[in-house]
Amino acid sequence: MDEQRYGEFVAVRRHGDGGHVAELVLDRPKAMNAVSSAMAAAIGEACAALAADPTVRTTVLTSSNDRAFCVGADLKERNSFTDAELVRQRPTARAAYTGVLDLPMPAVAAVHGFALGGGYELALACDVIVADATTVVGLPEVSVGVIPGGGGTQLLPRRVGAARAAELVFTARRVEAEDAERLGLVDVLAWEGDAREEALALAARIAANSPVGLRAAKRAMRLGQGLDLRAGLEVEDAAWRSVAFSGDRAEGVAAFNEKRTPRWPGE
Repeated sequence: MDEQRYGEFVAVRRHGDGGHVAELVLDRPKAMNAVSSAMAAAIGEACAALAADPTVRTTVLTSSNDRAFCVGADLKERNSFTDAELVRQRPTARAAYTGVLDLPMPAVAAVHGFALGGGYELALACDVIVADATTVVGLPEVSVGVIPGGGGTQLLPRRVGAARAAELVFTARRVEAEDAERLGLVDVLAWEGDAREEALALAARIAANSPVGLRAAKRAMRLGQGLDLRAGLEVEDAAWRSVAFSGDRAEGVAAFNEKRTPRWPGE
């Protein structure tokens, strides 16, 4: 298994034949993956590298800490900032969350333990959240005088609706695994300790499909959010046209008719 480090706190591992599944590991275990400025910069850098790599078909976001996925921003570091330093740090923090959100291939979060504040926002930036029975999620920012600033106020309403998101953000309450699945805060509930393996297995199933098709489908769904139906169908048509004459489409049709596994050219 290949591994590449991005700074001290982030690693990227490649899985499977061809390394088509990338695992982006949050690796600051002593701080329960609290996102410091250095860690945020590393997440952004790793995501930029993954986004530019056409061989990556799926990315899985995981944690090296056995008690937490990520507890959010590093409040100890934040407490030491002057106002000017906080302003200067903001673009670095934003780049971490938008880096995950803008990954062009499907992204799966493997969550266990605490996923709070910015930690849950990193998961929300993924397309699918797999969580195990130890998971606790929440956006508690208003309890410390700020607001969710890593996409939470925008991504959570899109996931669970405006009223439910308002209740969760305004109360700052934490939600445990079964309730999180029931409310749609996570998508797949795994046995305790199995979130990573289940997420990697899901990613492998996704990665068996056309890389051109996967990226176009994600682009259509993301760009179509919030549009009326007619406008959304135009987005879909544009995405269809971008794949209709691709090598992947030709190979997919040929493999179907020849009753064999496709050998995707990825173009």
